[in-house]
This record gives sequence, structure tokens and C-alpha cells, in this order.
Amino acid sequence: MTLQEIGKQAQEVSRKLGILGAEEKNQGLLKAAACLLEGQEEILSANKADMERGKASGMNQGLLDRLKLTPARIQAVADGLRQIAALEDPIGEVLSMKQRPNGLLIGQKRVPLGVIGIIYEARPNVTADAFGLCFKSGNAVILKGGSDAIASNQAIVACLKQGLKKAGLPEEALQLIEDTDRAVAQAFMKLNQYVDVLIPRGGAGLIRAVVENSTIPVIETGTGNCHIFVDETADFDMALDIIMNAKTQRIGVCNACESLVVHKAIAKRFLPLLKKRLDEKQVEIRGDEAACKIVPEFTLASEEDWGMEYLDYILSCKLADSIDQAIAHINYYNTKHSEAIITNDYANAQKFLNEVDAAAVYVNASTRFTDGCEFGFGAEIGISNQKLHARGPMGLKELTTTKYIIYGNGQVRP
Repeated sequence: MTLQEIGKQAQEVSRKLGILGAEEKNQGLLKAAACLLEGQEEILSANKADMERGKASGMNQGLLDRLKLTPARIQAVADGLRQIAALEDPIGEVLSMKQRPNGLLIGQKRVPLGVIGIIYEARPNVTADAFGLCFKSGNAVILKGGSDAIASNQAIVACLKQGLKKAGLPEEALQLIEDTDRAVAQAFMKLNQYVDVLIPRGGAGLIRAVVENSTIPVIETGTGNCHIFVDETADFDMALDIIMNAKTQRIGVCNACESLVVHKAIAKRFLPLLKKRLDEKQVEIRGDEAACKIVPEFTLASEEDWGMEYLDYILSCKLADSIDQAIAHINYYNTKHSEAIITNDYANAQKFLNEVDAAAVYVNASTRFTDGCEFGFGAEIGISNQKLHARGPMGLKELTTTKYIIYGNGQVRP
């Protein structure tokens, strides 16, 4: 099937999806979740083939972690679909209704975006998450995954389509572009005749390529150079626990901590404890000159380190004279994803919340919570770093738009 045919088919089915009832969509999601679990062995077998190719090609540890599927991860994906089914359907919500002096009733109603295209890298869980959110919000979705995960994606899509079929719903609601040629991805970015919104999920290179080449409106998601600032009043045990979690629980995700800023007033006491704790996971710490003087075992950081999303067991460490200096450093080098402060000073906590420019800003908590499930959205389509339309974890409402609905009784404009 050509891209044009895929686009036309998606556009046609999107009109049907937009008027489906909540119960019909929920049944489709529940059937799809069940079929995922029933097809677990086929999915794991396909994923094993992808993993073997990834290792043979030298894929780094963080990306391999993103690619890997396990029974627990498949269960989590299925649970995510069930959680989406349990959420309130946003479609049809009337946001406002006001009467004009001429008697017209003018309101706004929430409606689907239409056809959503998603280009993503080696993260097969995105395949199911994207389908679930797009389907519940009444949108058709066209997926273009990376070549590294093609077998996994094909197996997952087959299960999801089987679920839709069992529910008596159109399988064309979900389509996977199986041609992994880059030229096909470029052509997909030009399919504005049929696709209403394009969402890239992946590294900085992918997102930049989509933004620069797409003729379809783009919602940027993705890269996470996430910081934690350890203030001078921080509880050391809390700070170490949070940093350990944010850096090492999963290194290949966009909400992992990549950069650390430490107040100079506590650096001599805190940094040796930090090294000891992160040595448990063999994390390399790349520090500025002041940090390396305190802990000579640190690697001296380069300018590139401050803006790096490592997706690896590496952490940059910068010392700051004040919270103002810390905030300035973070706002200069961050990707506007997730930032955290560890502090017992209420004024500093509020200052950090108010002045740090990011989609999610935390006080005394791990950046790893920036996630649709953790925020109560079920799954998420991605973390939007931009400021127009959507910001932060993109759940159901972020996949909708509105239209005006007007009731009259014969009014004509004078």
C-alpha cells in the first residue's frame, strides 16, 4: 500500500472514529489489551530478533533498554490500554456556552484532531501507547517506527488490529508504515493532504529532521537534558536517593537525570557521598574544575557535557554559588523537559518553580515521574517540550481540538 493510500484510508476512517461512542472505544481498547497478552510469545520472539540486530550493529545500552520488551513490560503496556479505557472520554465535552445579545448561543465543543502521524525510534511500547490514546480521543493514527524495532512493531500492530476486529471496529484506525527507508519517512512528512498533526518521538536528530522537513503541523516531543539542583539546605539522604533513582532506574528514557547542579556551600561534604552512591551503578561523573578538585576521580567535563542527553551511565556535575546561578545554568542548557530542586528552603523552592523554564518542575522528587501514567493520564503520546497547544505529558485532551457550535432561531446578520 502506498503512502497516499494509507493517508486516504486514515482520513476516511477518522470520520467514523470521531463519532464512535465511549463504550465502543473502550471495548476496542480492552480487546486490544487482551490480544497483546495473548500474542505475548510472538511479540517477544520478534523483539528478540530486533535486539540481536541492535547488539550486532553496536546500539548503545540506553537504546537497547528502550528497545527491549519483557513479559512485565508487555503487561504494563496492556495495563496502560486498560487505564486509557477507564478514563473519561474527552470527545463531545462542551467547554462553554454563552448567549449573545442577538439570541445566538455560541459554545465550544471538544473534537478529535483527525489523523495523527507519529514518527519514532526504537521504542516498541510507543506503538501501543500511541494507538490507545489516539483511538480513545477519536483519532486515526499512522505510525512510522524505526528500522531497529520493525519486527516488534509489526507483531504489536497485528495484535492491536486483532483486538479491533474482535470488537467489530475498523482495523484501519491503526496503520503502520512498514517500509523503513528514510525516503519514505521524508515523504510521510509531506503528507499534509491527509495528516493533521505529526508528532516525532526520539532523539534530537529525529526531532530536528521532522521540524525542518515537515509540511504537516508538528508537536515537538522528546529530548531530556533533565537537571537536579541540590540546594545548600538539601537533606543529603533524600538528595542521594532521588539522584540515584532519576539517573539509574532507567538510563534510556527522556525523564532520566542527565545533569546535576550542586551548591558550592555543601559541595565538599556532598560530592564524596555522591560518588560513593553512584559507584554502586558505575556512573561516570563529569564535573567542572571545582568539582574535580573536590573529587579527583571525577572526569573533567567539556562544554558539550552541559547540554548532553547521555542516555547512559554518565552524569554531568556543575557547582553553583547561588540558586540564581543554578537557575541560569539550567535555563541555558536544558531542553525544557523536567527539572528538580532538592531543598528545605520554601522560598528557594518557590523561586525554582517560578523561574525554571520547563514543562515539569519538581521540588524534592525524581524527574522520572514525568510520565503519562504517573500523572494519571493512562499512557502518553510523548512529553511536549514546546509551548503551543500542549506542554508536558500529552494525554487524551492534548490530542483534541475544539470547534464552535452555534444555536440560532432564524438570526441573520444586519
